Amino acid sequence: MSTMQIEILNPKAAKLLKDLADLDLISITEESDENEFVKTLNSLRIKSAPSLEEITEEVEAVRSKRHGK
Repeated sequence: MSTMQIEILNPKAAKLLKDLADLDLISITEESDENEFVKTLNSLRIKSAPSLEEITEEVEAVRSKRHGK
Protein backbone atom coordinates (compact mmCIF):
# COMPACT_ATOMS: atom_id res chain seq x y z
CA MET A 1 0.00 0.00 0.00
CA SER A 2 1.24 3.50 -0.80
CA THR A 3 0.07 6.89 0.41
CA MET A 4 -0.22 10.01 -1.70
CA GLN A 5 -1.16 13.58 -1.01
CA ILE A 6 -3.35 14.99 -3.76
CA GLU A 7 -4.48 18.57 -4.30
CA ILE A 8 -7.89 18.61 -5.98
CA LEU A 9 -8.19 21.42 -8.52
CA ASN A 10 -11.52 20.51 -10.06
CA PRO A 11 -14.62 19.41 -8.10
CA LYS A 12 -15.21 16.67 -10.70
CA ALA A 13 -11.99 15.03 -9.54
CA ALA A 14 -13.33 14.90 -5.98
CA LYS A 15 -16.43 13.11 -7.25
CA LEU A 16 -14.26 10.57 -9.08
CA LEU A 17 -12.22 9.94 -5.94
CA LYS A 18 -15.38 9.47 -3.88
CA ASP A 19 -16.63 6.96 -6.47
CA LEU A 20 -13.36 5.03 -6.20
CA ALA A 21 -13.71 5.02 -2.42
CA ASP A 22 -17.28 3.70 -2.74
CA LEU A 23 -15.91 0.81 -4.82
CA ASP A 24 -13.37 0.08 -2.02
CA LEU A 25 -10.50 0.75 -4.40
CA ILE A 26 -9.10 3.59 -2.30
CA SER A 27 -9.68 5.05 1.14
CA ILE A 28 -9.95 8.75 1.80
CA THR A 29 -8.89 10.42 5.02
CA GLU A 30 -9.11 14.16 5.33
CA GLU A 31 -6.38 15.92 7.26
CA SER A 32 -6.43 19.32 8.83
CA ASP A 33 -3.70 21.82 8.06
CA GLU A 34 -2.10 21.22 11.43
CA ASN A 35 -2.06 17.91 13.19
CA GLU A 36 -4.00 17.86 16.50
CA PHE A 37 -0.96 16.46 18.28
CA VAL A 38 1.17 19.37 17.10
CA LYS A 39 -1.50 21.86 18.21
CA THR A 40 -1.66 20.29 21.67
CA LEU A 41 2.11 20.15 21.97
CA ASN A 42 2.48 23.80 21.02
CA SER A 43 -0.18 24.89 23.50
CA LEU A 44 1.52 22.90 26.28
CA ARG A 45 4.87 24.46 25.47
CA ILE A 46 3.40 27.94 25.68
CA LYS A 47 1.56 27.27 28.95
CA SER A 48 4.35 25.38 30.72
CA ALA A 49 7.22 27.80 30.13
CA PRO A 50 7.46 30.20 33.08
CA SER A 51 8.52 33.76 32.43
CA LEU A 52 11.80 35.16 33.70
CA GLU A 53 9.90 37.19 36.28
CA GLU A 54 8.13 34.08 37.62
CA ILE A 55 11.45 32.24 37.90
CA THR A 56 13.03 35.20 39.72
CA GLU A 57 10.11 35.42 42.16
CA GLU A 58 10.35 31.71 42.96
CA VAL A 59 14.11 31.88 43.49
CA GLU A 60 13.74 34.88 45.81
CA ALA A 61 10.98 33.13 47.77
CA VAL A 62 13.14 30.04 48.30
CA ARG A 63 16.15 32.14 49.29
CA SER A 64 14.15 34.12 51.81
CA LYS A 65 12.80 30.91 53.37
CA ARG A 66 16.32 29.48 53.68
CA HIS A 67 17.83 32.59 55.16
CA GLY A 68 14.81 33.34 57.35
CA LYS A 69 15.13 30.04 59.30
